[in-house]
Amino acid sequence: MSALFEPYTLRDVTIPNRVWMPPMCQYSAAPDGPETGAPNDWHFAHYAARAAGGTGLIIAEATGVSPEGRISPYDLGIWNDTQVEAFRRITRFLVSQGTVPGIQLAHAGRKASTDQPWKGGAPLAPDARGWQPLGPSALAYDTRHPVPTELTADHITEVVGQFTDAARRALAAGFEVAEIHGAHGYLIGNFLSPHSNHRTDEYGGSYENRTRFALEVVDAVREVWPDDKPLFFRISATDWLEEGGWTPDDTVRFARDLQVHGIDLLDVSTGGNASGVRIPVGPGYQVPFAARVKAETTLPVAAVGLITDTGQAEKILSNGEADAVLLGRELLRNPSWARHAARELGGEVRVPEQYHRSV
Repeated sequence: MSALFEPYTLRDVTIPNRVWMPPMCQYSAAPDGPETGAPNDWHFAHYAARAAGGTGLIIAEATGVSPEGRISPYDLGIWNDTQVEAFRRITRFLVSQGTVPGIQLAHAGRKASTDQPWKGGAPLAPDARGWQPLGPSALAYDTRHPVPTELTADHITEVVGQFTDAARRALAAGFEVAEIHGAHGYLIGNFLSPHSNHRTDEYGGSYENRTRFALEVVDAVREVWPDDKPLFFRISATDWLEEGGWTPDDTVRFARDLQVHGIDLLDVSTGGNASGVRIPVGPGYQVPFAARVKAETTLPVAAVGLITDTGQAEKILSNGEADAVLLGRELLRNPSWARHAARELGGEVRVPEQYHRSV
């Protein structure tokens, strides 16, 4: 059988294949009113199409654990019961199609409070539906972004509690996999990297101090997330800085720590924490970082980053570079990528009965 279409079991959850959909923000939730942050018809249609197309695991977009944890006012959130109920409609349908529903729990940190990307993505002022961003240190992401408010120790404890509450709600909403967002220059990644973390207390300075907040979040979420359900962590394996940033060596070391704290899979991405860096983007450009974690630790990994071709995806798995692939842009272009790949590779995916004529 094709490696792409072998089932994969983590804890007691079996994902039917290794074609997974990563979190991709849609910036389409209501920005205010009673439905703020709740998924709507757009989100249902978006995720439902990929489930009907055979995707094994779908991880819903970066979902704010608090209003100020969103990237934009138009992001999804999971800080209230209205949002939970709206998510249930989506998770029920995904399960009916044999797809495992996942959610990424996120706090945008110093990159919060921005406009929709097709409107330029500029930071929004408080009088334009924006708010004051938060961070480990009073350091702006770039010259466009405001200087964030430096979190106090009490505020850090509060944010850890927000992740805990969000995990409880995610479970109530029907999700089978939870992922903690520690990548792309958002709050947890801000704490990890010496580029963005200049603190001098127990949350800054040494590797142990800079990883403290992330591990506190992991411990808190793992405590309320059921033992039979997997917990992922998404990381930026490198800041792409020559010095003064988070490195691949740090990622390998941290992967071992995460596994001890109950993480079941590392979702390996890169970048996003330092502005103006040169990133050598190309097909599969982030796969080597996942491959290194897989080679040097026992923690399962998923690879991301311009994975588009069936043969390319199959080779990543058959070569042992990753345990699964996450297709982002390609699944936006082709919701039925998994079905087409199965036909090409001789694999099998569930096809809705309504579509039996297409087989």
